Amino acid sequence: MAMSAGYIPFHPNPSKPKYRPPAGAVDAHCHVFGPESRFPYAPERKYTPCDAPKEKLFALRDFLGFDKNVIVQASCHSKDNRAMVDALENSNDRARGVAFVGEEVTDSELKAMDRAGVRGVRFNFVKRLVDFTPRDVLERIAARVAPLGWHIVIYFEMPDLPEFEDFFTSLPTTVVVDHMGTPDVKKGVDHPENQRFHRLMDRHKNFWVKVTCPERMSVAGPPYDDVVPFARSLVDAFPDRVLWGTDWPHPNMKKEAPDDGVLVDRIPHIATTSAQQKQLLVDNPMRLYWS
Repeated sequence: MAMSAGYIPFHPNPSKPKYRPPAGAVDAHCHVFGPESRFPYAPERKYTPCDAPKEKLFALRDFLGFDKNVIVQASCHSKDNRAMVDALENSNDRARGVAFVGEEVTDSELKAMDRAGVRGVRFNFVKRLVDFTPRDVLERIAARVAPLGWHIVIYFEMPDLPEFEDFFTSLPTTVVVDHMGTPDVKKGVDHPENQRFHRLMDRHKNFWVKVTCPERMSVAGPPYDDVVPFARSLVDAFPDRVLWGTDWPHPNMKKEAPDDGVLVDRIPHIATTSAQQKQLLVDNPMRLYWS
């Protein structure tokens, strides 16, 4: 498959952030792609990225002032988790992972991933990115990873929450919501769609949320001030269940690739006190991934 038309590679020269993360900070949502020569992309992928190997990720981590990474399996590698696991195994215990698996995964494969540092599996409900997996299959996968102490990451778009909410809240593990549930920022924080998600978070204490990817939701563009109220409202309401990450290398972006330094400099706008910043960047990810 040729590279998707209009695919944007990651920013070649991100700015040095003015904001300095606290010691031990974790970029809790990022990816590795390839290199394709060693870890081929999945034939069924919906987009073809540029290679973004572990060496570039770890160099960016250091440049931005972070200490650790949580590497999430992306749909372009489908259920072949080798590139992600290889990065974990070469991280000097400074990375954890979230896998994407099918029902055919063996118990020994799950245990091997657990030893490598995988701590969760991702279920993708974004219809334009993946073909839908039947709920009974996802339920069986969830039941198998729960005894490992893993959590489930769910990626969906806010208008679809009513369709999926009963299923999400039936999951037997901690559940981590990607990218704030992908709200429509034009509708505003107080829109019933967004408030439904806040009520879910309030009622279900096993739910966490990533205040990530303003570049995917912003109408105004960088520095993404129109997305700040959505992230800040979640940090204020659920300070012990929020995570932050860059989403490097920003897969399947249709516009310009974001400057990762600009993303880091949004952190004090969404977590406005040093206590909130330490929870967001250190305490919460360490509790979920390293404890």
